[in-house]
Amino acid sequence: MPGYASPLLAATLFTALSCSALGAEVSIGDPYVRAVPPGQPNSAVFMSLENQTGTSQALVGAESAVSESVELHTHVEEGGMMRMRRIEKVAIPAGETVTLKPGGLHVMLLGLKQPLEPGETVDLTLIFEDGSRMPVQAPVRRIEVQMQQMNH
Repeated sequence: MPGYASPLLAATLFTALSCSALGAEVSIGDPYVRAVPPGQPNSAVFMSLENQTGTSQALVGAESAVSESVELHTHVEEGGMMRMRRIEKVAIPAGETVTLKPGGLHVMLLGLKQPLEPGETVDLTLIFEDGSRMPVQAPVRRIEVQMQQMNH
C-alpha cells in the first residue's frame, strides 16, 4: 500500500529533523562574570561550552537585563597589541569543549545598568545557531590581572 508508506516516511523524516534542530546539547561549565569597579561601563562573561553531540553547534548571541547590549568577542593581535574584536559566533565542534576565558573568547556585557559586585549573580540567556536558548546564572567574581601579562 504505497499510500500509507508516504505519510509514515514523511512523519519519520519530520520527527528526525525536528529532533536534530532542537536537540543540540551544549553543557555550560563554571560560568562567571568579571566584577568591575563602580562606573565601569562594561564587563565580560566566561565559561566552558561542551558540545555533547555528534553535530557541530555555535553560540551566536546572548541576552541579559544587566546591560544595554551583549556581544560575542575575541582578542586578536594587531601590530603587537592585543585588541578585542566582535565576532558573529563561537563555533563549538561536535564532541569538543570551547573555553571562554580572559584574553580569549568571551561574552561582553556593554552598557551596564548596575554595578556588578562579587557574590551577586547575573542572569544570562545564551542563543545558539539552531535557535535554541539556554538560561545561565553566572556568579560575579573578582579577577586579578597579573602585571606580567599587562606588559605584553
